[in-house]
Amino acid sequence: MNGSIDTDIDELHWTLGLLQDLEVGLVVVDRDSYICLWNGFMENHSGIPSGKALNQNLFTLCPELPQRWLKKKIESVLLLSNTAYISWEQRPYLFEFKSHRPITGKSPFMYQNVTLIPLSSPTGQIDHIGILIYDVTDTAVGKTELEAANNQLQSLSRTDGLTGLNNRAYWQECLEKEFDRFDRSNEISSVVMFDIDHFKKVNDTYGHQAGDVVIQKIAELLDHHARKTDITGRYGGEEYGAILVGTNGENAIVFAERLRAAVEHTVMEHGDLKLSVTISLGISEINHDHQSALEWLEEADQALYKSKQSGRNWVTLFEAES
Repeated sequence: MNGSIDTDIDELHWTLGLLQDLEVGLVVVDRDSYICLWNGFMENHSGIPSGKALNQNLFTLCPELPQRWLKKKIESVLLLSNTAYISWEQRPYLFEFKSHRPITGKSPFMYQNVTLIPLSSPTGQIDHIGILIYDVTDTAVGKTELEAANNQLQSLSRTDGLTGLNNRAYWQECLEKEFDRFDRSNEISSVVMFDIDHFKKVNDTYGHQAGDVVIQKIAELLDHHARKTDITGRYGGEEYGAILVGTNGENAIVFAERLRAAVEHTVMEHGDLKLSVTISLGISEINHDHQSALEWLEEADQALYKSKQSGRNWVTLFEAES
C-alpha cells in the first residue's frame, strides 16, 4: 500500500516538475478567473512569481489583458466544453511579454499562439480553463518579413525607378481595367497623355543628368495635382500618362491646364543651372465607340500630336471627325 502511495507522489512530483519546466506558458483559472496554476514560463516572462500569482484574479494581476474579449472566449469554452485556438495572426499576443531575444531579435514583443482548454473535474464538470501560451515569435517574424519582401518586390515591379510613378506595364494594366470597368458600369473616365516639349534639346545642351532632374520634377508636379483616385505613370522617356477616374473630358481639361501652367512656371535647379520647360497634353474621354483600351489611348495620343502642331505648351481634347 505504501509503495502505491509513494508511486502516486512520485508521479505527481514529476508532473508538477514537467509543468514548471515546459517551454510553454500554462495558466489554469477557475470559473471566476482566479489563478490556480502559473508555471515557470509565466514566471520568467511576466516577472511575477507563482506564489504571488496563485489565488489572484487573472485580470487584476494582468490588467493589460483584453478583458472583455478574453472573458467571452473563456465563457464560450466553459459553455461548449470545446477547446478554442487563438492565432498570432488574429491577435499578435495575449500577454504583453517582451521578446526573449531583445538584442538580436527583430520584434519588441513575443508573438503568441494561444489555446484555451476546458478542464474537467473527477465528477466530469468543467470548472477550470487551461490557457497555453506558445512563443511563435521566430515564425511570425519570418512570415512578416517574407510578406514585406514580397510586397516590396511587387511594388518595385510596378514602379518606374527614376520617377516613382507607375511604370508603363502596370499603368497600361490599370488602363485595361478601367476600360473594362466602364464597359460594366458606364462610369466616365478620361486619359491624359503628355510629354516634355523639346526635351532632346535639354539632354543635348545640359546633359542627361539635367534631363533626369526635369523628368523627376515633372513627375512630382503630376503626382501633386493628381487625386488619390487618379492613376499616374511614366509611359516612357519624357512621356507620361494619367487616368482620371470618374472625370469627363471637360473636367480633364481643367486638370491638364493646371498641370501645364504649373510646369511652365516651375524653375528646376541642377547645380548652378536653372531650367524651365513646357509640356503638351492630349485628352480622350472614354466612350462606347472605343473597341479597346488601346484605341482609347491612341485618341489621347492623337490629341497630344495636335497640341504639338498648335505650337506646343498646349492642351487638346480629342474630338472625333464629323
